[in-house]
Amino acid sequence: MPGVERGVWGVVVQSLDRPERLFELNPRTLLVPASSAKLLSAATAIDTVGWNYRFETILETNGTIVDGVLQGDLVVVGSGDPSIGGRGGEALTAWIDSLKALGIQGIQGRVVGDDDLLEEPRPAFSWAWDDLATSGALYGALNFEENRMTVTITPGVMPGENAALGVDPIAMDRPLINRVVTRERTAAQLIWSEQRPGEVALTIAGTIPVAAAPAKLTVAVGNPTLWFARALRYRLIEAGIDVGGAAADVDDLPVPFDRSAMKVLFTYRSPPLADLIRPLFKDSINLYGEAVFRLNAPRDMPTNDAAIEHVRQKLATWGLMPDGQQVVDGSGLSRRDVIAPDTLVNILQRMYDADPAAPWMVALPLAGVDGTLQNRMRATPAERNVRAKTGSMSNVRSLAGYVTTRSGEHLAFAIILNNFEGTSAEANQAVDAIAAKLASFTRTATPADVRRGAQRK
Repeated sequence: MPGVERGVWGVVVQSLDRPERLFELNPRTLLVPASSAKLLSAATAIDTVGWNYRFETILETNGTIVDGVLQGDLVVVGSGDPSIGGRGGEALTAWIDSLKALGIQGIQGRVVGDDDLLEEPRPAFSWAWDDLATSGALYGALNFEENRMTVTITPGVMPGENAALGVDPIAMDRPLINRVVTRERTAAQLIWSEQRPGEVALTIAGTIPVAAAPAKLTVAVGNPTLWFARALRYRLIEAGIDVGGAAADVDDLPVPFDRSAMKVLFTYRSPPLADLIRPLFKDSINLYGEAVFRLNAPRDMPTNDAAIEHVRQKLATWGLMPDGQQVVDGSGLSRRDVIAPDTLVNILQRMYDADPAAPWMVALPLAGVDGTLQNRMRATPAERNVRAKTGSMSNVRSLAGYVTTRSGEHLAFAIILNNFEGTSAEANQAVDAIAAKLASFTRTATPADVRRGAQRK
């Protein structure tokens, strides 16, 4: 097909109804999977902590409540929940209600974000610097609204003037550098964000035509711990609870807390992992991928490196060659991530064999219906049939999941395309054509085949 003739393909198709591999091309070649790596992150995490696992976030204080005022700091201690204020999570209402139920009408001290249960938020290995402003939002022990905010860009009155930047009140303290210039009415609108290496401030750059409608840009918030503390402080004040002190990151405090003096005020538990896996798969949120991957790490060493090592060990216990992958993050955002198509298919088969009706299956995007496959494979045999995780970055496309053939046979498949020369649309079309071909596949089954298929169902 045009646009993919120079690409490197890895394809594996495995029957789930009989021990037979239908097709393979470069099955053990290590290829960049992009977001299909989230399948590995989720499968290993589910095996480690179970479908019912919930993240806990705690409100505590070093003070006492006197006449409705908390005489001390309000400290929020996170464990990595990616969903607070985001898809599938709660937006701080229960937190505020819990403080009001304790009779708290004001807080004398600061609102402090404590992220010490995980390693410091930082980019994963080999994340592209130009991803850090958008899809590479940093993951930490505290995360709010998926660590993204909206910047509104309003053109100036005259060409040559700087545009005006606006943010929500929660984000007022986010340092921004404005390099957006107003141009004539006929000029093209082109606006982007850059988290430049070595700079704390986020650069908003580009051009916008004079008299154009305000443009909106979704960007990363920077320090997620401070972002969470600022958001909680703002929501408290908005709800009528006065806060005397500022928002702060625990790492910036001049004097550390006396942990023995802390008292728990409220404990928030996230939705179960069975629910969190839906936005992870359907919307392919990188922050969720990093959170789920970190669940592979031991509780006493919750680092990314420890999670990587635990994943290798787990694959070995599953009978898979650990060298069939070299992942360095949980989202697939790193170009150092490589996985063999054979490894992905073995993971898919393992999850299917465990329970084909588990949350795993329904969380995957359904072709032509929802998630990242909503607009793909429509009007083909794959529509409302293929359930698969997508992966995409420049010159990388992947698709891995399940399909039922025309004759009712259940298949697992993995398709990875690297280094193609054409457009992203051409690459998607080529990958989708393979999936549609599998949905159209049929063969004459023997009575023994039929019996085996019935038993597996």
